[in-house]
Amino acid sequence: MVVSEKPSKNEVEAPKNEPIPLAPITLEILKLIKDAQQQHGLRHSDYQRYRGYCSRRIGRLRKVLKIPQGDRRHFKKRDVTESHVLSPKADERYLQLPLMLAERCWSYAMQLRQESNTEPRKKFHLVQKLRKACVYALQLDELCKLERCDARTQLESQAYVAWIHGSLQFELELWVKATENLKKAQVIYEKLASTLSEDEQLPYRQRVEEIAPSLRYCAYNIGDEKAVNLLELRSQGVLETFDALVSQTKEKTAAVLHEVTWFGLNVPIKIEKVRLFLLSIEALDDSLKNAEDNQAKIKILENLFIDLRDVITLTRESARTDKQDQLLLAYLLSIRIERTSQRNLLLLQQTKKSQDCVRLLDINIQQTSELSQNESIKNNKVAQKHFENHLLAYKAIRSYYLAKTHAAAKRWKEAAILFDCAHEAVKNLKIDNYIAELAQYLTTVKQTAEIEVVNSKANYILDSQEDQTIIVPQKVVKSKKPLIERLDEFREEPQLLSKNPNLVSLPPSMEPVPAKPLFFDLANNLIEFPDLTEKLEGQTKTKQAAGISGFVKGLWGWGSKK
Repeated sequence: MVVSEKPSKNEVEAPKNEPIPLAPITLEILKLIKDAQQQHGLRHSDYQRYRGYCSRRIGRLRKVLKIPQGDRRHFKKRDVTESHVLSPKADERYLQLPLMLAERCWSYAMQLRQESNTEPRKKFHLVQKLRKACVYALQLDELCKLERCDARTQLESQAYVAWIHGSLQFELELWVKATENLKKAQVIYEKLASTLSEDEQLPYRQRVEEIAPSLRYCAYNIGDEKAVNLLELRSQGVLETFDALVSQTKEKTAAVLHEVTWFGLNVPIKIEKVRLFLLSIEALDDSLKNAEDNQAKIKILENLFIDLRDVITLTRESARTDKQDQLLLAYLLSIRIERTSQRNLLLLQQTKKSQDCVRLLDINIQQTSELSQNESIKNNKVAQKHFENHLLAYKAIRSYYLAKTHAAAKRWKEAAILFDCAHEAVKNLKIDNYIAELAQYLTTVKQTAEIEVVNSKANYILDSQEDQTIIVPQKVVKSKKPLIERLDEFREEPQLLSKNPNLVSLPPSMEPVPAKPLFFDLANNLIEFPDLTEKLEGQTKTKQAAGISGFVKGLWGWGSKK
């Protein structure tokens, strides 16, 4: 007999008081709108068609989610609220509704921008639509800030709001504010792309490229000295939720950087923006190693130059009043020159012409020489030794590519000398002391320069032998025959080069030619044939009538003697 124990009343009611865990909501905002734009008109810049799609999509969402705005007779505005998102049955479609409302206003604004080329008054309407798009974007952001939404959705909503506001401020020519928002959106999209797989990175990379021209135009209107620093976004806590998205295993310690050591010199850092910048580039070499290809590495360095330009401008202003910042300025300039040289070395791998490689190496040599003459490190032996080794390395690689230029022009003597100089210079260098890009070229020069020397010398000897005409002594034979009668024989006769060469005999000698007579019927009667009666036996000589007159007389009987 099985005894079943019934649960008590308290035990039954206990689970009802516990809150039911809600499933997190994830909305891939950029991917969603990019797919919709490509499928509904924006592939051909048809904003009106995309606006119609947004309207139809909003109607379907309201019908499915049961959030109508009144009936056919009465209108009552209803927005998506927190209660809708926090409902256990809620999903990402509740967030799509304010997103589609913002997209509809934005597409209408872009349509008006196209029409404003011929109708300037429509620009006012354009601004109103962008303002309305910003309102809906803020509603979306407020909903995404709820705990129900995950970290990626919150980041995407922040980037979308920043981009919409940046577009509005760009139209209003508020360059500083537009730069702040556009840079904020650019940073978030770059960070999101770095955490996703290669298949999902494409729309985020495209959005970053779309924002770049607007940022350059804003910087042009502001001026370099007033440009907003990208590192301010990190200090403002824009990427607070980024660590949750990445979910790293080890904890990060926020190290405070007060000074750096540069060739044995302690460089104090008093400016907060410079400190943040130097902290941000500590993992730059690791990022370059993990980059997909050379083009990705070049793009990382070019983004670094944008931030570095602003930091150098700020430090230069501070160095005018504080002499201690002059050493910091020299340190930042050294970073820019070294990273520029690294970028040029990456460009060498994409350059096909040797002349262009020589030009890039000339830039590296010139910049390194200028940096070595800086007043802050001019008397520093460690720094001078460092720059001297780099100058020798750049000059060795330059000699190698300059030799290739001469070899392409078949100047083998100059090429052999330059290849030999490059080989001798590389032998005295320690390749392991240089960065990977520079060490790679030095290794190539060390392995191939000696072979190129031998090839150049061999080609030089072959070309010199081809230039020398080999004269074979021949016996001089005099002949009285003209040249036309002995064309099948080769003889060296100085007479042929004189003023009276024996080429052909003039006039030519007479030669018998077989005759082929041709008789015409009209001339037959005028020919007198010779008398051959004497050669015939038994016949007497008779006189024959000659010509056509005798023939006529005989025919008619005229002149006959009887």
